[in-house]
Amino acid sequence: MIISLVQFDDGARGVAALTPDGARRVIGVSTVFALADLAVQSEMGLAALAETRLGDVVDLAGVRVLSPIDHADDAHLLVSGTGLTHLGSAEGRDQMHRKAAEHPDPTDSMKMFLMGVDGGKPAAGETGVQPEWFYKGDGAILAAPGEPLTMPGFALDGGEEPEIAGIYLIASDGTPVRLGFALGNEFSDHVTERGNYLWLAHSKLRPAALGPELLLGDLPADVRGTSRIVRDGATVWEKPFLSGEANMSHSIANLEHHHFKYAGFRRPGDVHVHFFGTATLSFSEGFQTRPGDVFEIAAAPFTLPVSNPLAVGETVVPQVRAL
Repeated sequence: MIISLVQFDDGARGVAALTPDGARRVIGVSTVFALADLAVQSEMGLAALAETRLGDVVDLAGVRVLSPIDHADDAHLLVSGTGLTHLGSAEGRDQMHRKAAEHPDPTDSMKMFLMGVDGGKPAAGETGVQPEWFYKGDGAILAAPGEPLTMPGFALDGGEEPEIAGIYLIASDGTPVRLGFALGNEFSDHVTERGNYLWLAHSKLRPAALGPELLLGDLPADVRGTSRIVRDGATVWEKPFLSGEANMSHSIANLEHHHFKYAGFRRPGDVHVHFFGTATLSFSEGFQTRPGDVFEIAAAPFTLPVSNPLAVGETVVPQVRAL
């Protein structure tokens, strides 16, 4: 039984299938995108197709692992996400905005969260309430496993967000096809967001990281993991986090519906990485990250963690030239 897929580079690109007996090379394809495209065309499941192409054993410890999905043209991979989707996710956001507003009425964040609690898990065939939605960037923002998450020089903060992302390919007829799920670090600038909620869109225009695995099949209803920050070899912050629909105020189907209801997100051949949100942030507990800190996120059933150091890029001041 194939559990997940991993992209790797041992001098040439390849795809490995993780089975209970270890990793095996998937013959005849060099990318998950190519395998998924073949699966869609042949109307086979991704795991079933990979099962027919299993080759030699791959030692993943001896190769460079890559993000579990990419596209030959970064412009055709869209990274986005939804917020206030998890039970408990509104608490930190509400406190942040309440301190700024010093007003006893529920904040817009709390109102949005409660709307999800009431209508985020509609019955089959019904449409639920739409979630908060944000854009992060194209395929160029995805940091590979072990690579730095580089916050811009003008950023005020670089903070982790342990999340699960859905990975999708748009078929030739415009149908979104879910390939699987990836563990990830959505990564945001929470200080900028705290300055003014209308800067949320700015705070999300940051890189993101995915763990090496594309988990095939359904996501377990109850996902439990650990998010930690390591500084100079020592853990300086650590906390468990929960995900999966049992811990969410929205169903995954509802989040998918409100993303792909837009025709522009159903362009054949495009790939989508869509983060489902979190309720656990070190920033909410007053922790301040530093360049060089390493974010480590692990959760079953994913067997490989997400691990990326924090870095700061140069401040670039673009000069606009009139023609």
